[in-house]
Amino acid sequence: MRVLDGLFVLERPGDGAEVGAGAGVLAVVFGPDGTTVIRRDDAGADAWVALWNGDEAHDVQATGMLSAVVAPLGAGGVPVWAVSSYDGDIVLVPSARLEEACGLLRAAGHQVRR
Repeated sequence: MRVLDGLFVLERPGDGAEVGAGAGVLAVVFGPDGTTVIRRDDAGADAWVALWNGDEAHDVQATGMLSAVVAPLGAGGVPVWAVSSYDGDIVLVPSARLEEACGLLRAAGHQVRR
């Protein structure tokens, strides 16, 4: 896994707001409850850090890839937000708990690069 540069915030734009790929947008999720935007904001309150496991892409039919990452974090009580793409997963953890999250992932056998 690789720690992505910067800090990220989670936003819920108002109804009808256009969401573009600019302004540091990492991911946009259009869900049944509305839209969520993950955007880089190095000065943001309640910031998150993004971990990426897609540098070595896995088959979309591979099972257990995301759970292998979130299970040790959940067992350690670290909150996560996850978004998957075709090639990998973005797992966000609170910025104040990054070191703890990296330790839990390493203890579970993951390599974490910064």
